[in-house]
Amino acid sequence: MTGSFGERGEDVMELARFWRVGGAWAAATGVAMGAVAAHLPSERFGLPEGRMIVQEAVQMQMWHALALLALGVSVRRPSRLTALAGCGLWCGMVIFCLALYVTAFSGHHLGSVAPTGGLMLIASWALLGVAFLRHD
Repeated sequence: MTGSFGERGEDVMELARFWRVGGAWAAATGVAMGAVAAHLPSERFGLPEGRMIVQEAVQMQMWHALALLALGVSVRRPSRLTALAGCGLWCGMVIFCLALYVTAFSGHHLGSVAPTGGLMLIASWALLGVAFLRHD
């Protein structure tokens, strides 16, 4: 499990490109959601604390967008562990933040969706740390 992701250089470049593009889009939508939260009247949120929930989601989204951008720029030949961690960061961020946005705007909790996304983020960060310790 310590080998490089894929056998061809195109695979590696596509993964790094995915992280850069995904990070950029996550940052753009994070800024947009921050603007929505700042300017939308309180009655448009599904919960009284909706604005605060969106702000928390935006903060998590922006941090992980920056992490994906950094990963896409800095990792030249991602190992399988690094590839799994980067993809986990993307998926966890989307699942976690989307669940918070749905809750804030609709007032409906999606059960264990947000915690599942959060666990994916935690696991992905831990996996990335292991990959770095192994010098991958």
